[in-house]
Amino acid sequence: MSYSQNSIDAIIIGAGHNGLVCAYYLAKKGLNVHVYEKRSIVGGAAVTEEFHPGFRNSVASYTVSLLNPEIIKDMNLKEYGLEVVKRPISNFLPIDQTTYLKLGGGLERTQEEFKKFSAKDAARLPEYYDRIEAVADVLRDLSIKTPPNPKQGIRAALNAALQLWPIATKGNQVHRDVYDLFTKSARSFLDSWFENEHIKAAFGFDSIVGNYASPDTPGSAYVLLHHVFGEVDGEKGAWGHAIGGMGAITQAMEKACKDNGVEIYTSASVSKVIIEDGAATGIQLDDGSAIKAKKIISNLNPKLLYKKLIDESELDSEFNRSMDGYKCGSGTFRMNVALSELPDFCALPGKEIAEHHQSGIVIAPTLDYMDKAYIDAKSHGWSSAPIVEMLIPSTMDNTLAPEGQHVASLFCQQFSPHLADGASWHDHRLAAADTIIETVTKHAPNFRESILGMMILSPLDLEEKFGLIGGDIMHGQMSLDQMWAARPLMNYGNYRGPLKSLYMCGSGTHPGGGVTGLPGKNAAREILKDG
Repeated sequence: MSYSQNSIDAIIIGAGHNGLVCAYYLAKKGLNVHVYEKRSIVGGAAVTEEFHPGFRNSVASYTVSLLNPEIIKDMNLKEYGLEVVKRPISNFLPIDQTTYLKLGGGLERTQEEFKKFSAKDAARLPEYYDRIEAVADVLRDLSIKTPPNPKQGIRAALNAALQLWPIATKGNQVHRDVYDLFTKSARSFLDSWFENEHIKAAFGFDSIVGNYASPDTPGSAYVLLHHVFGEVDGEKGAWGHAIGGMGAITQAMEKACKDNGVEIYTSASVSKVIIEDGAATGIQLDDGSAIKAKKIISNLNPKLLYKKLIDESELDSEFNRSMDGYKCGSGTFRMNVALSELPDFCALPGKEIAEHHQSGIVIAPTLDYMDKAYIDAKSHGWSSAPIVEMLIPSTMDNTLAPEGQHVASLFCQQFSPHLADGASWHDHRLAAADTIIETVTKHAPNFRESILGMMILSPLDLEEKFGLIGGDIMHGQMSLDQMWAARPLMNYGNYRGPLKSLYMCGSGTHPGGGVTGLPGKNAAREILKDG
């Protein structure tokens, strides 16, 4: 196999959504960009695949909110076929056999739901939303900026001051809320607002999404905040579904890239980054082909880049030590399930499509439940009562399943990224999947019997299929020591690697995980600055 290498300006390793976004912005400025993807399709973890005859689903990432609206506009994704429909309500929490909580559908409606549990909590909800939104606005602004590099001394200090200035001007209340959200556990933060355990759980769930941690873990309140950044068609905090699944996003991105001259090669696995005289000068493929370019950009988990594709002898010993300590593993287990009928919940009976079927169905009734799931995973490998978020996108998208039948995404936590005593997830995946099915069936008794087929993705499966180390959907834990100017490492938070002409554009860079496209867009801006 050989590819043209006439004056290639930039090679991007990995055609996940951030790699495609980065490629697009570079190509729009006239660069000759080539993208190399290990799998046979583009999209990374944002893909739609058939997993059972006649049933298709978003395989890994599974819902839309965080995708930056500027990127949607710049890349003309809607013109390339992207259509996002909003959920009628955000979440449905079946609590026991007779009780449930709905979240979303407007402030007043959510307040009415809260009144079933606590009039005091219902009354506090508007102020909570306002305060969270004020902090989210500040961090949305921060998310589109390049973090400072401390090695640049005074310049970095000035850059940091400019980026943090909007926080400084917001007033003391925002200062306190920012401090609380960055330092407190989700439980501690939510305890200061609400009294009812189920209402706390409704908000606290976001604090452990993609976070191998307890809601009692200091800093988990920030992860809660990270998941309210999003919007759908200008509605902040809304969640939606891409018609055709998450692959519809990356297929539209691929078309935008190709129409702007980007060359994309699939089934082209990169085995190493070529380093010459302290600079990245090209890549080598698994078949031995070498392709040279002026700039090499990685969309991979930083640990994959620096531990698999670059020889440690090319890197500084302190950098190698720091990268050894880069934390990966999000406690995630994914299943895609083909269903003969909709789940019939004890707390809200019915097999006909209803708004609760079109929402995020969250089985995690209290923060204590979430904490126990984490403790179980740490002690035994996975929880005996896991946290499950189920989406049934076929209730809003008839392209995914045969008429009258459905597909469900099960996003589950907590599952240890690595099992103890040398055990392999390949040997335990079926038992873990059965635990998940039983957890859902306790709330919807017809669930197990309605399963026609399924795709199981343990943390190890996610690593092998998508390069998500330890099943880490965020390309590195979203703890505060691995955020902003320290994502992935201090001195390398500005999308530039430790070698000349080497860059990073994936979720292992600021502002982190989720299908945002912002790491790709921000990285492209810095690459273009360097000329």
